[in-house]
Amino acid sequence: MHTFKLNGQAVSVDVEDDMPLLWVLRDELGHTGTKFGCGVAACGACTVHMDGVAVRSCVMPVAAVAGKSIQTIESKDDVILTRLQAAWVAHQVPQCGYCQSGMLMAATALLRGNPHPTDADIDAAMTNICRCGTYQRVRAAIHSAAEQGLTQTAQVLA
Repeated sequence: MHTFKLNGQAVSVDVEDDMPLLWVLRDELGHTGTKFGCGVAACGACTVHMDGVAVRSCVMPVAAVAGKSIQTIESKDDVILTRLQAAWVAHQVPQCGYCQSGMLMAATALLRGNPHPTDADIDAAMTNICRCGTYQRVRAAIHSAAEQGLTQTAQVLA
């Protein structure tokens, strides 16, 4: 039995220790927002957060997440993720949309650790692959979400 927190809720699954977290999320727990892309942690479609750090769930054995906190795209209480989702729509980032959940999770981790990223910071952090090639829109949306965060912070401090 493997127990961990998923989007703030305790969950337990009875699966083999080496089952990838991706398949636990999708097949055992019904959280299908996290996508399978390559199976070798190269593309990033399967990106989730483990204790706040972006990880590739296709190669993460479920045994490694025992007692950890996992956040997926289905999370409802993440202000940064919500801001990014709005920016994604405003900048028309998705085309086919397949990579978007992984992209959004990687971008959320980036802004959580670096609320004012430069283009170079974004390029270094966003290693997810988008076959539609919307990288310029991704960068613009991340800058927009970061700027919105600065505006909200200034309003709170005022």
